[in-house]
Amino acid sequence: MEQSVSCLHPNPGWMVKDGPKVVGPQSTSPSDMVGKHCILELYECDCVKLNDEAFLRTSLNNAAKFAGATVINLTTHKFEPQGVTGLALLAESHISIHTWPESGYAAVDVFTCGNHTMPERACDFLYKELCAKRHAIKSFLRETPSSLKNSLRNPISVIQTKY
Repeated sequence: MEQSVSCLHPNPGWMVKDGPKVVGPQSTSPSDMVGKHCILELYECDCVKLNDEAFLRTSLNNAAKFAGATVINLTTHKFEPQGVTGLALLAESHISIHTWPESGYAAVDVFTCGNHTMPERACDFLYKELCAKRHAIKSFLRETPSSLKNSLRNPISVIQTKY
């Protein structure tokens, strides 16, 4: 299956058949990236959807699936009189959303590690799902720290403790 880049992506052509390609002033090469980070601003959204906690939980879960990510946990909180904050904890990192229904605004953060995920697809899904009329997106590669570049990383054994 060929990966495609969402029309929301600020750098069309970032993903090409031969692998990731950085476009723009970034100095990180694809082999030095630990992940991709997208900051999405959604404006003039459906106010009812922005205030519907159950709808947003489902939307976060589906956005993760569209990105090719694995949801570990999902938590949301509905504020009074309005607004919802949600976090999808991913095996690859996270997707978060904060909503202001009274303003029709949502702030979304999507960070995924690895080459198999496509956070721009999660952004595209949420843009459509919340019926945003306008959006702004910033996207960048997260650089791998030099201390990790040449090291062999093995999972540490986890000691289970009863509380």
